[in-house]
Amino acid sequence: MFAGFVREDVEGDGTRIHLVRAGSGPGLLLLHGFPQTHAMWHRIAPALAERFTVVATDLRGYGDSGKPRAAADHAAHAKRATANDQVAVMAGLGFEQFCVAGHDRGARVAHRMALDHPARVRRLAILDILPTPFMYANLTQELAMAFYHLFLFAQPNLPERLIGADPDAFLDHHMGRFEGGMPPFAPAAMAEYRRCFRDAPTREAMFEDYRAAASIDLDHHRADQGQKIACPTLVLWGARGLIHRHHDVLAVWRDHASDVCGRALPCGHYLAEEQPEATLDELLRFFGS
Repeated sequence: MFAGFVREDVEGDGTRIHLVRAGSGPGLLLLHGFPQTHAMWHRIAPALAERFTVVATDLRGYGDSGKPRAAADHAAHAKRATANDQVAVMAGLGFEQFCVAGHDRGARVAHRMALDHPARVRRLAILDILPTPFMYANLTQELAMAFYHLFLFAQPNLPERLIGADPDAFLDHHMGRFEGGMPPFAPAAMAEYRRCFRDAPTREAMFEDYRAAASIDLDHHRADQGQKIACPTLVLWGARGLIHRHHDVLAVWRDHASDVCGRALPCGHYLAEEQPEATLDELLRFFGS
C-alpha cells in the first residue's frame, strides 16, 4: 500500500504523528476513523496525489502515532487536541491553509478543526457521521443498539478489560456488523487494523477518544453553540447505513455548516474502501472546485 509515498513521523501539538504523504499542489489532509489507521485511504490516496499534496495521518492515540497519557478530564484525547495536532503537522509541512477529508472519528476531528481554525481549512469533506451533539440527542432504539459501542467505550476501565480478552473477535464483530457482513477490506489494510488493535495502549487511547466525545467534546460544542462551519462542506454517507434510514443527513448538517452539499453513496459505513471510485470522484470534484 502507498507505493511512492513518503512515510514519516512529525511533531503534532504535543505528540508524535505518523503519516504518509505524496504528490504536489494544494494540501489535502486525510483523517481516518475507528478502528482504522491512515491505511483506510489506500484505494484513493494515490489518485488524489495526482492533483494534491496528500497527507494521510494516524490520529493521536491511533496506529503508529503517539499515545498521550490519559487525563481525568479526557482533554488529551479531545477532538480539539487531536485537531491541533493535525494543524501543526500541516503547518510543519508548509501548508497554512489546506483541505480536509475525515471519516468517522476523523470527521469529528475535522468538524472541530473547521470551528477552531477557520482560517486554515479551505474546504471540508465529512464522511458518514452526524454532528456529535445531534447524535447523542437523537438516538432511536435501533441506533442505540447499533451504536452501543459509543457508551461501552466511554465507561472507565471496562472496555479495556472486556475487549482485551479477544481483540480480534471484537474487531471482526465491529467492522462487519453495520451492514450485516464484513465489507471488502483489502487484506493488507485489515492486517494493519488488527496489528494496531492488538496493542493495549492503542486500544486504551481509542477508548479515551470515545470518553472525550461523551464529555469534554460536548462541552466544547456547547461553548460555541450557534457557530457554523464557515468553509464549503461536502457530506457523503452510505445509503445502506443507519443514519441514512433515520435522518435527513444534509438537513442536519445545514444546521451546523453555512455551505453544504453532498449525497448518499451505494454502500455502508466504510465509503473509501467499499466505494473507492465514487468516493474519489466526489472528492476530486469538490476539492478541485
